[in-house]
Amino acid sequence: MHVLDGSSGGGQLVRTALTCAAVSGESFRMRYVRRARSNPGLQAQHCAAVNAVADICDAATDGVEVGSEAFSFEPEVAAEEADDDEEPTLGGTTSVEVGTAGSIPLVFDSLLPLAGALDEPITATLTGGTDAKWAPPMDYFQHVKLPLLREHGIDATVSVDRRGFYPRGGGEATLTVEPSTPTPITLTERGDREALTAYSVAESSLADDEVAEQQATAAAPDAAHEIAYADADSAGSAVVLAAEYEHSRAGFAALGERGVSADAVGENAADALAAFESGPGAVDSHLADQLVPVVAVAGGEVRAPEVTTHVETCVDLLAEFDYDIGIEHTDDGAVVLSA
Repeated sequence: MHVLDGSSGGGQLVRTALTCAAVSGESFRMRYVRRARSNPGLQAQHCAAVNAVADICDAATDGVEVGSEAFSFEPEVAAEEADDDEEPTLGGTTSVEVGTAGSIPLVFDSLLPLAGALDEPITATLTGGTDAKWAPPMDYFQHVKLPLLREHGIDATVSVDRRGFYPRGGGEATLTVEPSTPTPITLTERGDREALTAYSVAESSLADDEVAEQQATAAAPDAAHEIAYADADSAGSAVVLAAEYEHSRAGFAALGERGVSADAVGENAADALAAFESGPGAVDSHLADQLVPVVAVAGGEVRAPEVTTHVETCVDLLAEFDYDIGIEHTDDGAVVLSA
């Protein structure tokens, strides 16, 4: 069993360890989970990720509860306990309640890298936050990340049945991942921008004030706009700029907050886009973070605007499972690549 130190990172270390264990069949115990965070230990969305991946690979778990700073994940136990005439499979159906506004897209992130190792499809239905703080909104996941992964052989789709905004959540979405043959993700050049779409969503009570329209216009007045209003358990809004470049994709998001005007929300996303295009990197920094586990299992190289602590700690954890991922620092950003 691998013994992993979770003190130097956050939830991405949990999700990456789950991916590695499910693909390899190797067990791990993680200690000091998120110890450096202001709310250390597993939170609701991390527990949901553990439970979802455990369902998909029939793993045994221990210590999986909110606040726990140590837990174990053992896919080998389930394999050893399987009947002699039954081969353990990777895939299947899971339904997990994240709770409150814990991020559904972040839980989905722990399942996507499994695509190349699946024996049967994954169908994962989650309830929680579709557009939550400190996480990519659902439109980023749906219109930036998934299209890029599909371009590299990962057959995954998501349907959103209900939006869930901070702080109550209550959203629902279903991810389907088919057994796939991923191709190496080589994203080292951006090229010229070829398209830009503003996806703006707000809770239905904000329609009279045209919050979604204002967000989209402030974010990108000359871009294509996709406007939506949705019933939800609490008022909220989000805007995502999905940029398509000659050789890559990137996304820039902002969430509505009490006391922040719709125009300001849109301008925050626009500022992030402008900062990205004035600097290096083939993909935005958030996407670069999220692609590291996929590069580990599928191969490739990704040029990021910068190497974040998320990337560094993720690379260190992948090495524990014998994935050889390197970081090359250049004048044009940093390249994360598989050996």
